[in-house]
Amino acid sequence: MATVLDPAGAPAAGERRLARSTGSTPPGGRGRYLPPLLAISPFYVLFAVFGAFPVVFSMYLSFQDWDGIGDMRFVGLKQYGWLLQDSVFWHSVLNTFEIWFLSTVPMLFLALVLAFLLHSQVRFAGAYRVAYFIPNVTSMVAMTIVFGSVFAQAGLANSVLRAVGLDGVGWLSSEWGIKSSVSLMIIWRWVGYNALIFLAGIQAIPTEHFEAARVDGANSRQTLFRVVVPQLRPVILFAAITSTINGLQIFTESQVLFQSTDVGTTGGPGQEGMTIVLYLWQKAFKEHQFGYGAAMGWLLFAIIAIFTIINWRLVSGSDDDRRPGIAGLLRRKGARDGR
Repeated sequence: MATVLDPAGAPAAGERRLARSTGSTPPGGRGRYLPPLLAISPFYVLFAVFGAFPVVFSMYLSFQDWDGIGDMRFVGLKQYGWLLQDSVFWHSVLNTFEIWFLSTVPMLFLALVLAFLLHSQVRFAGAYRVAYFIPNVTSMVAMTIVFGSVFAQAGLANSVLRAVGLDGVGWLSSEWGIKSSVSLMIIWRWVGYNALIFLAGIQAIPTEHFEAARVDGANSRQTLFRVVVPQLRPVILFAAITSTINGLQIFTESQVLFQSTDVGTTGGPGQEGMTIVLYLWQKAFKEHQFGYGAAMGWLLFAIIAIFTIINWRLVSGSDDDRRPGIAGLLRRKGARDGR
């Protein structure tokens, strides 16, 4: 059978199919991707140098005994073994968990309530949103110094307590006073940030759900917990995970708040403000045990991963559990409307 040729004398369809099957690329085909790749390459170079390499090197360093200047000495898993037997490390873990619980749980609840109030018809809502976000962009070092003055023995907090007839609290000298003062600083910094995240999630809820709750006679508390919270679970999950990650890496508050005590490396009296990251910083950059600090960092990574999974399981739930109250409200609203 004769081959059908195009006007130039080449096989019209067969040759083109052969070219595609052999993987040949028209001139400039792959080269057109080169300019965009070169345009975004600085990000990947910077990430490789300042992101990926430090992570990989810290893993390698966790198996070495190194003071930062001399030769490295391979010790294998001994760093992790020493870490598991370090009583100060486990004390810092306990302090971190207690501060995380005292700060994260009330902070997320307050943020949810503030977001719900902002979603209501309030005057100057934009000004409130800006005011709630300002603490998140304020220098934490400067604000920790301010809070240190507030929580001093003769500071503003104790002056208010004495004015109402109560005894002063050793905010910076007692166990729960130290943990409470650090937790209050964390709440002050992050409650507005999470409130704005919750507000964005609430504004994405269809208005008919609020109308159905209002028609059914639900008050504000019932609307919050029966309508808003079930549909806000993905946002609450995001806020819980990010708050857990940030809460288990507390450093600045304890380090600056007790800076008069050995340059802030002990976490205050009784080491009650000693957190995991503060202890890591003390070992690595104060005592120059970089291998030990790297091992501590990877153990902290494992703890954060475990708590993230726990938060995911507790907060996410199943799809069947998410909207039972909303479905009932909508059905009742439809019945009353005659639909």
